[in-house]
Amino acid sequence: MEQINAENGGDWKVWDETDLGKTRSLTASVAGEAARRQGDSAFHSFFLRLLTERHGGNRFPLNDMGLLVDLANELGLDVMQFERDIRNPELRSKIKEDHNEATERHGIFGTPTFVFANGQSAYLKTFIPPENQGLETFEHFLGLFMERSYIGEIKRPQPPWPKGAL
Repeated sequence: MEQINAENGGDWKVWDETDLGKTRSLTASVAGEAARRQGDSAFHSFFLRLLTERHGGNRFPLNDMGLLVDLANELGLDVMQFERDIRNPELRSKIKEDHNEATERHGIFGTPTFVFANGQSAYLKTFIPPENQGLETFEHFLGLFMERSYIGEIKRPQPPWPKGAL
């Protein structure tokens, strides 16, 4: 999302940055791809933990390589391989390809955007619902956007959104 929201504009591409630490989130994207090289299970564990650390109240920095390596270590990834893979330029090419597909094919402009098996996609901006409503809330979201391509956008007027949400 750093690329699509770039203020730099022009020919600047986040995946061409030589210093990962100068980017807001490229470091985490590269680390995610490095984790993926150790298998789907490793990637899913790494990604879920990263999301939890980032959005669960800790505001985990997405450009701190040391913290990302520590996270990989805590999850039992092969850290030496993880660090080698992070330096592999193929991972940046993969991120570029994924970005281009996301923006050109699915119109993605922010996260979280869900892409469904039938090609439909939908962006969802939400607060965490009460625990006893999480599944029901997600099912309602799927019901509205997975099969109903004629629903283009739903937006609460601002202000007062999110009145009463917190």
